[in-house]
Amino acid sequence: MTITYEWRGDFDDTSLDALHAEGFGHPPSEVAWRERLERHSLGWVCAWEGSSLIGFVNVVWDGGTHAFILDTVVAEQYRARGIGAALVATAAEEARAAKCAWLHVDFEEHLRPFYFDACGFKETAAGLIAL
Repeated sequence: MTITYEWRGDFDDTSLDALHAEGFGHPPSEVAWRERLERHSLGWVCAWEGSSLIGFVNVVWDGGTHAFILDTVVAEQYRARGIGAALVATAAEEARAAKCAWLHVDFEEHLRPFYFDACGFKETAAGLIAL
């Protein structure tokens, strides 16, 4: 298995929608992913095995020094192989290259070991308002 990682990879909306639906447990939504990402993101990282999209992470930003990780997802059959951590590491490298000073993430409690242990995030105080 050779996995490649591509910054601002050229995916098709259907493949990303299917991966997102599998990863987050919802039906495919026919989101225009490319349009959304081009409008709001610093970039994104695609993980590929051959021509199959098997992983993805979105890097949104404030246009300055803060970048944010969203939608980290790896296809179920590829999980627990370090692909998610490699996606996040690539995202961090690219955010740093874009002169961002901070990379933020929020997550559900069960993902704490992934983000803190595997990816190297540090705990910090934050706030959230449910809308």
